[in-house]
Amino acid sequence: MKTNLLKVLIADDHPVVREGLVALISRCPDMRVVAEASNGQEAVEQFVLHRPDVALIDLRMGNASQPEPEMDGVDTIAAILKEVPTARLILLTIYDADEDVHRAFRAGAKAYLLKDTPRDELLDSLRAVHDGQTVIPPAIALKLAAYLTATELTSRETEVLRHMAEGKNNKDISSALYVSVGTIKSHVNAILRKLNATDRTQAITTALKRGLVRLD
Repeated sequence: MKTNLLKVLIADDHPVVREGLVALISRCPDMRVVAEASNGQEAVEQFVLHRPDVALIDLRMGNASQPEPEMDGVDTIAAILKEVPTARLILLTIYDADEDVHRAFRAGAKAYLLKDTPRDELLDSLRAVHDGQTVIPPAIALKLAAYLTATELTSRETEVLRHMAEGKNNKDISSALYVSVGTIKSHVNAILRKLNATDRTQAITTALKRGLVRLD
């Protein structure tokens, strides 16, 4: 058996997705899957145990007993890099929200790929990341650039925006956050300005598209 094969870890909570990726990678003479994981904690443990050259990590991982996992893909990347600072990690997901892209690269991901990425492109990305390159597809690069050039919301504005997305009015939000209605109005105005929105509905729609807030 060749000893210089590119070793890959696959972390995804959907068995069918893992099986498909294993089958795809196993057909490549220069790669082999050395470990699999169904959640973030398993991914960290398996990475430390097997020390793969590259890991493919799903963004949203959960299971029946833990529908809202403590560790999503970005948290998993951060945790792996804490244990193995030289780790080369790829986020593979169906989600392309601006905030997710930004969080992934800020955490240390070397690539952000969508699950509809062509097979050859996915395999080439594995090789490129193994060689020390960062892979950012054009569409993802545009989202990252747009996010970095936009004015970021403060933590308090994000909190207010989350309440807005839940349908609360200014009075409800002021009661929830124990501040005056006037203060909430100021936060809402800042949110509209930063998101380039003309009203609350547009602001919420923009925030959902960018992944700034989520409706569970």
